[in-house]
Amino acid sequence: MAKLGIMVCGHGSRNVEATDEFARLVEGIKKRFPQHPVDYGFLEFATPILHDGLENLRAQGVDHIIAVPGMLLAAGHVKNDLPSVVNEYAAEHPEIKIEFGRDLGVDTRLLVAARQRIEQALEKASDDVSREETLLMVVGRGTSDPDANSNVCKIARMLWEGMGFGWGEVCYSGVTFPLVAPGLEHAAKLGYKRIIVFPYFLFTGILVKRIYSITDEITDRYPDIEFLKAGYLNDDELVIDTFADRIEGVLEGDTNMNCQLCKYRDQVIGFEAQVGEAQAGHHHHVQGIGTEADQPHEHDHDHQHDHDHGHDHGHHHTPHPFADHPHGPAKRNPEAVD
Repeated sequence: MAKLGIMVCGHGSRNVEATDEFARLVEGIKKRFPQHPVDYGFLEFATPILHDGLENLRAQGVDHIIAVPGMLLAAGHVKNDLPSVVNEYAAEHPEIKIEFGRDLGVDTRLLVAARQRIEQALEKASDDVSREETLLMVVGRGTSDPDANSNVCKIARMLWEGMGFGWGEVCYSGVTFPLVAPGLEHAAKLGYKRIIVFPYFLFTGILVKRIYSITDEITDRYPDIEFLKAGYLNDDELVIDTFADRIEGVLEGDTNMNCQLCKYRDQVIGFEAQVGEAQAGHHHHVQGIGTEADQPHEHDHDHQHDHDHGHDHGHHHTPHPFADHPHGPAKRNPEAVD
């Protein structure tokens, strides 16, 4: 009889707080599946790396692994990098069956968790600004995958409309446009008395800290607007519910991602050259090299990824077709150093 194990596949970060939060999330998943071994690993920088987590499961006699992406949306990491690493391991161990779960995606449970973070920010606000006079700014990670970027827009619209705010905007922490600073600069000119900045992220890290720091800078420039900084999702029980659903989906045969707008399958406007691009990982040289605590250095980025800065450490991701957009990473240093 097959022994099932669960592998939670994280992106990884140089930031110790981020990796600690990811580990706590995995503990929450373990509590949901006490009948199965659960382990985890990271794609880059932090340890354990993915290979180590897979080896730990194999050492426990597991011969059927469910690999679930520990990321919010399906962009290059979920579509290319994680499958490349895990498929390579599967090829080395044909006696082990490995199945992929789908990304967390746009999910009502995550929207409820997001609403809670926004409501918590509002609880600390003044009472003299109505929701109709409030703008919600949702900040996505930002990728070179327009489908993933558009999902952030959908999430923002559902939160904006569902919570009754006067307006909603979207910006991104890197790779695409608009970045956080130009996004907030634009939002500040729309005439709303309050702007809530909500990072749609699972965990903290250099990027979330930078989002809050930029918000503080914009706040100083627009003293007549009340800026609120909402928290990120973290290991909320609703987040763990969503992970559990993706794991159970594999067991029930429900693993299909929405591929209708995938730039690798169809000619998405602006990304036509990437149709049929080979599935390959880009992180072998940074796997397990450590967090900032292991290798302290002066530049403070966690590579979650911009790749438009001058030192790409050998990364060769396909560039965004409009990487030089005036509100994008190539033009907005030091914010672009990601």
